[in-house]
Amino acid sequence: MSRTVFCRKYQQELEGLDTPPFPGPKGQDIFDHVSKKAWGEWMSHQTMLINEKRLNMMEPSSRAYLSEQMQKFLSGESYDEAEGYVPPEEKND
Repeated sequence: MSRTVFCRKYQQELEGLDTPPFPGPKGQDIFDHVSKKAWGEWMSHQTMLINEKRLNMMEPSSRAYLSEQMQKFLSGESYDEAEGYVPPEEKND
């Protein structure tokens, strides 16, 4: 049986991650309070931000920006979107 967490982003019990996404207190906090669904969505959004904003992950300022955006995204706060991005419409079958 998979473990569940009360997801900080969705404010409900959802399936949790299998392991912390990275070492240290921040990774443990995400493991304890962020669902697998929210983390997967963040990973996709992070990739889009890196590509669209042409972030250089070797630069500390780019890593700090992404860390800030991750906190906002996973907490359900307002976060940066890629400019001109329009999410695909959901299909109603």
